Amino acid sequence: MTEEEQIAYYASAKRYKTCDLLNIMKILRARCPWDKEQTHESIRMNFLEEAYEACDAIDNKDPENLCEELGDVLLQVVFHAQMSREEGDFDFHDVVNGVCAKLVLRHPHIFGDVVADDSAQVLTNWDNIKAKEKGQKNVRKKLDDVPRALPALIRAQKLMSRAHKDGEFEYSDTLSGMSKEDAEAFLGDKLFELCSAAKALDIDLEEVLERKNDAFVERF
Repeated sequence: MTEEEQIAYYASAKRYKTCDLLNIMKILRARCPWDKEQTHESIRMNFLEEAYEACDAIDNKDPENLCEELGDVLLQVVFHAQMSREEGDFDFHDVVNGVCAKLVLRHPHIFGDVVADDSAQVLTNWDNIKAKEKGQKNVRKKLDDVPRALPALIRAQKLMSRAHKDGEFEYSDTLSGMSKEDAEAFLGDKLFELCSAAKALDIDLEEVLERKNDAFVERF
């Protein structure tokens, strides 16, 4: 079909497939003024927002909305893949090939002869294979691979977890005498109190914790 015929077909189609999504995105990049102007950087935040909205649908146990939000996340993947295709870097099929190869490689208990009797062993194998694959020979390299784009609190917990697994960091035991429920309530109150104090002083807690995260990484 010509592109004009494809447009007419998509305008009246009742159901679409993955190949249709890829082709529609290609047409939009060629014909829509807004889509043509976008770059990886200009739609970066869209990716985060769509991911958060999908998480919100999960939290709300809303399958109908989750289906829609997963489509929006997929759109972001396809959008970035199409731009990269135009730039000659990679395309959507390279993305699919890469994640399939990763899943096969990191599940040797399914696609190989490694034994994993429980989830803990599966995660251990995954971490070991990932570390070897990414050349994470020491704790500093593992910490450097934690994305700085993560929210500061999530990044802090990931940094601590990776350092702890390598025996380079011990978790605080100051709340060890409390039940989990009491500790959660206490920490929630403290975090909320810190947010209030920071707001009163016009301090951005994300920036404060991000600087602390960077200082933690620099220790190694």
